[in-house]
Amino acid sequence: MTSLEYCKLAVEALEDRKAEDVTVIDIQGISPIADYFIVANGSNQNQILAMQDAAQEALYKAGLKTRQIEGNKNSTWILMDYGDIILHIFSKEDRLFYDLERIWRDGKMIDIHAVDEK
Repeated sequence: MTSLEYCKLAVEALEDRKAEDVTVIDIQGISPIADYFIVANGSNQNQILAMQDAAQEALYKAGLKTRQIEGNKNSTWILMDYGDIILHIFSKEDRLFYDLERIWRDGKMIDIHAVDEK
């Protein structure tokens, strides 16, 4: 699978848990840390944890293992590092505060639902 196909799996898992405002940012050529950022937010702590679990399970089943996870059950921002893909799951307030879309505005916003499966 390609990194973009893994992104699509992660986005679908997040959306299954009612993630809000899921955004995929292509940062290839801008930063060596990853190819894609996935940014989403949840409305409460339980939802944020459910989103994390769903994304982690979907990617694991597809053969992609987490390199590192930052955050815990009390966190309002969870970072999941998969190498070429980094997921950021926020509370609404933290997402507005950190505003990753502004920081990475040189990246290309991807409509993951418009990506063709090969």
